[in-house]
Amino acid sequence: MPCTQRMIRPWGGVCRWGYAQQRIETIPRLRGEGKDRIQYRHIIDWLVRKPGAFENYRYRDALFPTHRFRMAYDWLKRHHPSRSAKEYLGILHLAAKESESAVDYALRTLIENEQPITIEAVERVMGSLEQIPSPAQITIPEVDLSAYDALLTIKEEVLPCCQMS
Repeated sequence: MPCTQRMIRPWGGVCRWGYAQQRIETIPRLRGEGKDRIQYRHIIDWLVRKPGAFENYRYRDALFPTHRFRMAYDWLKRHHPSRSAKEYLGILHLAAKESESAVDYALRTLIENEQPITIEAVERVMGSLEQIPSPAQITIPEVDLSAYDALLTIKEEVLPCCQMS
């Protein structure tokens, strides 16, 4: 395959990865030293085969797509320390192969209902879903700035610090 068909180009704040005139992936460009971005989907098959490597993996913190995945791993570490890595990698593998948002919703359901977190429990919750619920709608009321305007119109005599007593 000629090299002209594969390319990675920095473009503004992102790097675009293409093949044969098709954009395959766009990822945020990381600037500076000590910054990493690991796509768990690219390495999950390897980690599932060698779950012992997860505990000491240098970029392990990048393998928690959302805070619920981290909460699930912490729960597994507390309740099943010997098999926590294997169980968590199974859940992450399910997210990579099926749907990250569906697994995230299943984890949310299990955590909120204080149920045990296992691969089987996540699959059971995912199986009961007909459709992934949309994110919660948040309404932010408009801020009334007139109270701040009133502060600006108050004219009090300000005394220097030495005259305040």
